[in-house]
Amino acid sequence: MTHYIHNINPIVFELGGPLAVRWYGLSYLLGFIAAILLLRNWSKKGEFEVPLTEASNFVVMLAFFGVFLGGRLGYVLLYGFDEFLNNPLSVFKVWDGGMASHGGFVGVILFMVWYARKHNHSFWNLADNMACTASLGFAFGRLANFINGELWGRVTTSKLGVIFPQEIGLNYGQYDRPMIEKMVAAGELLPRHPSQLYQAFAEGFLVFGIMLLLRHTAWGKRPAALSASYLVLYALARIAMEFVREPDSTIYFGWLTKGQLYSILMILTAFIIVWKQQARRTQT
Repeated sequence: MTHYIHNINPIVFELGGPLAVRWYGLSYLLGFIAAILLLRNWSKKGEFEVPLTEASNFVVMLAFFGVFLGGRLGYVLLYGFDEFLNNPLSVFKVWDGGMASHGGFVGVILFMVWYARKHNHSFWNLADNMACTASLGFAFGRLANFINGELWGRVTTSKLGVIFPQEIGLNYGQYDRPMIEKMVAAGELLPRHPSQLYQAFAEGFLVFGIMLLLRHTAWGKRPAALSASYLVLYALARIAMEFVREPDSTIYFGWLTKGQLYSILMILTAFIIVWKQQARRTQT
């Protein structure tokens, strides 16, 4: 067999009982550490309004109230509502994955609106700086999705295809290579795009690099410009990646996925932001 068989332990090490350190959790931790380091640096330079001494606390609160609550509730409402109705406690099972990026966006925005008003900061200063850090979090998160063997791609004949035993409910430790090879030969398992890795690059590292470049342009120094740019860049990357990612059960018009629909709404939001900011500058 020429295709890679996914066989990665999602647990880094056991802590005893049900407790364990998982790659999924570490990925979020890496994203938050990266955000803290970047924001502290920009705070020193006077580019980020939150004082240096408060930058770390800002990220920690944003992580909990924005990313975790927003992302988890977004997943439950947008993708896993039926499971929630059958088992309301499933909303707390974050260790099994299930975080919606679009829900996380909403949660982060609501938190920043509150924080800006409470501490008398410019909302757009907070949003523009956070927009330049967000992609790293997504990159690490997608890598963790691959390690977990979740959110796999569509069936492919490419040599890049990966066999995901998780597709038929087999988790790490429940299978071996001969067993999987027999299933592949029988057509029970097919190679799939490792779309998680594609997304880590496109939605994560690529968008991050472009955002850093835009940050040093005249456009990037306008209030709300970086936020709008990020919405468009992420949405375009997500729309493209949905063509190789296994679509959600709900597809509109026979091809439009939920992820693409929500991404289109993000692009429309970005244009509204730019239009309103332009109108405000014209009036002044």
